[in-house]
Amino acid sequence: MTHQDELKQLVGKAAVQFIEDGMTVGLGTGSTVKFMIDALGERVSKEHLSIVGVPTSDRTREHANSLGIPTKSLDQVDHIDLTIDGADQIDRNYQGIKGGGGAHLLEKVVAINSEQNMWIVDESKMVDKLGSFPLPVEVVPYGSRQLFERLAAKGYNPVFRTNGDQRFTTDSKNYVIDLHLEQIDHPRDLALELDQMTGIIEHGLFLDLVNTVIVGHENGPEVIHAR
Repeated sequence: MTHQDELKQLVGKAAVQFIEDGMTVGLGTGSTVKFMIDALGERVSKEHLSIVGVPTSDRTREHANSLGIPTKSLDQVDHIDLTIDGADQIDRNYQGIKGGGGAHLLEKVVAINSEQNMWIVDESKMVDKLGSFPLPVEVVPYGSRQLFERLAAKGYNPVFRTNGDQRFTTDSKNYVIDLHLEQIDHPRDLALELDQMTGIIEHGLFLDLVNTVIVGHENGPEVIHAR
């Protein structure tokens, strides 16, 4: 296990201590969340914890089910108490970029339907400004080349995400275009612009959503109450 994986495991274990019996819990997607689900599976097994998980991807659902964590889709529950997810970058104002795993559409749908949102990250994900991590944009396949050209004309340096020699497709069968922006000075303005572009289903800017951030440091996890 790498040092970074050790930090991810650390915050994953810290996060599950916030889960209480009877909760409905949104389960994010990604390498850090995988460690959290491992730790949650241990609690479910050892403590007979009764929870329901709402997964944000097929791979998260399969992983949770393999550990005995029952799952339901968002439309099968009447609320979500807490969603725990990772993030690709978090800035000093606790705004985030997500979608490195291509699950940001379902992650955002679950997040906005959650009473509380928690992000778990290792310290490398904390930055002054967003943008050095490419911003994922999920797009409808039909007309995606035309949309790509519009994004390129704006100077957003778009790149179609690929999986081998094929275009990457999300669980919803859409494409992802990654915008290589280097620095995002005005994330709210950019989010609004992308929201208004026909063909874009969802982008990876997660703004004003997170309540708690747990950051993995060498000397232990840091719990930050963001809002």
